[in-house]
Amino acid sequence: MQLSPRKTLTAVAALAAGAVALAVFLQFAFGMEPCAWCTFQRLIFLAVAAAALLAASLYRSRPAFVAAGGLAALLAAGGIWAALYQQFVASKADSCVYTFADRFLLRTGLDEKLPWLFEATASCAEATVPLLGVSFAFWSAGLFAVLLALTAGALGSSQGKAFA
Repeated sequence: MQLSPRKTLTAVAALAAGAVALAVFLQFAFGMEPCAWCTFQRLIFLAVAAAALLAASLYRSRPAFVAAGGLAALLAAGGIWAALYQQFVASKADSCVYTFADRFLLRTGLDEKLPWLFEATASCAEATVPLLGVSFAFWSAGLFAVLLALTAGALGSSQGKAFA
């Protein structure tokens, strides 16, 4: 059974928001403290969710649908990059301070406005805790890849469909 592009993008939004909900749950229920790159990925997941919902809501307008869906896809690709950077570069450093993720969150003030969601409370080296033997960064990269594939599929399956 193949979902419609609108339903697929709604599922993308739900998966992305669910990833953030799971991360926050693990943080507060099990003390799995996030680093700057972890919280930056939370922001990207939420941006993917927002763009996917926007695309789903704009399905009747082909240009707007493609633009919003394309943004969701670009954000998901950026999320893959952020997760792999965390795994292969940031986790090897003693500190995430003054990395791109840290500077971005500080400049936006999100870490102060929503500290329970965006405040980094661990170093990147400390945040390499595995889940089922796989690091969180790899889980994150994998989910971003799934979101990218689903979004691309929704955009591709809408080709040639009547919009109006």
